[in-house]
Amino acid sequence: MNIIDENVINSQRTQLIDWNVSVKQIGFEVGRKGLKDRNEIIPLLHSLRAPTFFTRDNDFYDKKLCHTKYSIVYLKVNENQVAENVRSFLRHPEFNTFAKRQGLVIRLTSSTVHYWKINLDEEHTLDWKI
Repeated sequence: MNIIDENVINSQRTQLIDWNVSVKQIGFEVGRKGLKDRNEIIPLLHSLRAPTFFTRDNDFYDKKLCHTKYSIVYLKVNENQVAENVRSFLRHPEFNTFAKRQGLVIRLTSSTVHYWKINLDEEHTLDWKI
C-alpha cells in the first residue's frame, strides 16, 4: 500500500492516480486530516499492511524509524515533482516491490537515493536519475 502524506499537493496526487499508481493520502482515504507527524503517523503505519509512506517532511528521514512493518520515503524534491519521483521510485529495480523496500528509511533527491536499512549501521547511497 502506497501512502502519501497530506503535505503532497493535490495536483501531484491527481497525477499519480491518472498514471494508475495506487496511492492513498492521509486525511482522505487513510487516517484523518491533521495527524501529528511522527507521533500519530508511525502508529498508523504499524496498523496497515505493507505500507510505503511518501512524505516531504524531513523529520521522517531518521534511522530510528527503520521497521520491518513499513518503509518511509522522504522526498527532497520540488512539490511539483513528487508524482514523477514516486512513480520512478516504485519502478526502480532496487525498490519495485515492498519486500525490497521493507525496513528502509529513504531520502530521495533528484540525483541520489540515501537510505538506512534496519539492523545496519551505515547509510547507503545510490545514484538516481529519473
